[in-house]
Amino acid sequence: MQVNGRFCCNSRTQYCPGLQNFVYFCRMETMIGAPVTLTEGAIAELRRIMAEPGFDATQSLRLGVKGGGCSGMTYILGFDKKAENDVEFEIERIRCIMNRAHELYLAGMEVDWINGLNNRGFTFKNPNASKTCGCGTSFAV
Repeated sequence: MQVNGRFCCNSRTQYCPGLQNFVYFCRMETMIGAPVTLTEGAIAELRRIMAEPGFDATQSLRLGVKGGGCSGMTYILGFDKKAENDVEFEIERIRCIMNRAHELYLAGMEVDWINGLNNRGFTFKNPNASKTCGCGTSFAV
């Protein structure tokens, strides 16, 4: 079930006759699914990076945003240690972390890996972005 844009479980429904409506009770700290998705291409490239000699297996994939870029915000994608305000989730056995505040900007985003002649790298398809710039790593909400 989805409540206020968040998915949750352990839900209970109660009918309130005076309100002629249903009230949903939900434990919001339990989230079903990952807030972002990784395509098969992105998963393959991330696994290739993780298999490199010297990779620190104690780190998780960090997805996030920071101020800057042509459109006001840029994406963060890299390996990092978990911080206090991070949420953890897993996609295809890849441990991921994200600052709780960044979920608002990244929920529903898809990360892909492009390996073409003219373009190579990670791309971001963000349904929350009101505009993006030509570089593909900067956006506005």
